[in-house]
Amino acid sequence: MVEPARKLIYTFAEYLAVDEASDTRHEYVNGEIFAMSGGTLEHSELAASVIAALVTQLRGRPCVVFTSDARVRVLATGLATYPDVSVVCGAIQRDPQNKNTLTNPVVLVEVLSDSTEGYDREEKFSHYRRIPSLREYLLVSQYEKRIEHLSRNDDGSWTLRDVVAPGVVALPSIGCSLELEEIYKNPPG
Repeated sequence: MVEPARKLIYTFAEYLAVDEASDTRHEYVNGEIFAMSGGTLEHSELAASVIAALVTQLRGRPCVVFTSDARVRVLATGLATYPDVSVVCGAIQRDPQNKNTLTNPVVLVEVLSDSTEGYDREEKFSHYRRIPSLREYLLVSQYEKRIEHLSRNDDGSWTLRDVVAPGVVALPSIGCSLELEEIYKNPPG
């Protein structure tokens, strides 16, 4: 028996229908839908530590910190994904096609894993760079006390700062900082 061909290209509306009907989160990129795998306990703990530090520092200010339950869409490329941490300052801009998808993060954070590290560094960052509001992108290691901090310069170029413990990551776009010794209170790995 011949099996029907799998549909190769999906619209954003079709993606939303799949994603919102499922208990699994999905990423939408280049018209394709990919199930996102769950992370490790270490992954979750690091994301929670970053969120806790940012929420504490941003209390009373016009910025909101979102967990990995918040979908972000890059309008210029169509990518829709769930970063580990997102920060929006000022009014939240929502995707014109979906009110539960934000489009104007100022800071995005990805905790690196073996299966996604290359993608997070390269292809995903190439999408993220197309978000006009984005000023800072953090790649948090699970295996060593290290955060790679990419920041947008005034001319649109990006600068990488590699920070290891006991260093501090300064986030000037939101007036916060992350002390690596606090983020990594429990040893990674």
